[in-house]
Amino acid sequence: MGFPINQGDPIATDAVLAALSNQLHELQLAQIAYGRRAIILFEGPEGSGKKAALRQLAAAFDPCHYGVHHCSLERRQASQGHWLARFWAQLPTAGNTSIFFRSWYRRVLDDRLAGRIEETAVARAFDEINEFEAQQRDSGTLIVKLFFNVSPDVQKQRLEQGSANPWRAPRREDAMNVADPAYTRAFAELRANSDTRWSPWKMIDADDERRATLAALEAIADAWSRAMPAEPPQLIAVPPRVA
Repeated sequence: MGFPINQGDPIATDAVLAALSNQLHELQLAQIAYGRRAIILFEGPEGSGKKAALRQLAAAFDPCHYGVHHCSLERRQASQGHWLARFWAQLPTAGNTSIFFRSWYRRVLDDRLAGRIEETAVARAFDEINEFEAQQRDSGTLIVKLFFNVSPDVQKQRLEQGSANPWRAPRREDAMNVADPAYTRAFAELRANSDTRWSPWKMIDADDERRATLAALEAIADAWSRAMPAEPPQLIAVPPRVA
């Protein structure tokens, strides 16, 4: 599959987006009919356009069959039992999709940058993440991991534009992270340590937000096309009741 994208023609881009949205809607019908489970991860730094892509996906999917989980670091919750416990509770049921805006990777990234965990604990966390994702794959759950990669200049420009609106002003640490080389290195190591055969990352070039949205939706549609049956399930005829 592949949709031609004309960067200089917004009308053509809108047509591609509409076609992708329709395709995703049809593919989700197959998922629902066959009771398949799916997980989608939206990862990447602040200002990388993750939420713009998420909005389009949310508009394409049947809202009765997906849930969006915004994963922020909550110290009290993270201290109650194993740190992956809350994510187990958010896994999808049959016919449904769990969408994670940020995910279990944030604990490794944020805690590491803040110096709250040792490097040995970081290595163990990656092992636990990879095993966790392998368990989901082995149980028949489709996993799509999208990483939105943005250049520092574009990221800085977007965060500055956002800060002009007091309702959308980025958090102080987000703006500081733009110029922090440790933040970039941590993201690179995160991808390198979790890009597995059973759960690879799909890299999204996010400098152009509209093209990034299209690329993200196309990656999801490709994964759904490979994983979901192409034909509707056969209806089982109910024998007539004998008087």
